[in-house]
Amino acid sequence: MVRLRRINLSYKKWWSEATSTISHFSLVVSHFKGVNKMGSMNIRKQARLKRKKRIRKKIHGTSDRPRLSVFRSARHTYAQIIDDSKGFTLTTASTVDQQAKDAPKFENKVEAAKFVGKLIGERALDKGIKKVVFDRNGFLYHGRIKSLSEGAREAGLIF
Repeated sequence: MVRLRRINLSYKKWWSEATSTISHFSLVVSHFKGVNKMGSMNIRKQARLKRKKRIRKKIHGTSDRPRLSVFRSARHTYAQIIDDSKGFTLTTASTVDQQAKDAPKFENKVEAAKFVGKLIGERALDKGIKKVVFDRNGFLYHGRIKSLSEGAREAGLIF
């Protein structure tokens, strides 16, 4: 509930301030509730976000064992190593990186994801990170996600 101070305000000014605050509050709330509106988001994406929430309750990156988070879009694959205790991203790799673009053309996205896994593994080892916690980010452990993790393991990461 919104509580307003009523110091030296006439009734009209107080009422207009109260209604504008309430309407602003309802706009903010409706903006966050918009995710659950029917037809506003794909059912598969909703299921992925549910899985992501469930996974993130159990997985936390620390300084000793940071979190290797993976995201895949329709075209690209992204990976980053995050220290959740400090809130920092330690290193990243993706198919958008210059090294991935300079590499020979990949036959498919699975091979590109494996290259990203090797790249993130090499970058992590350069920074002295050997052990990580793998966060598949709600995606099924299959296809690009699986090949990225295999590439990271081949590069020397332990998870």
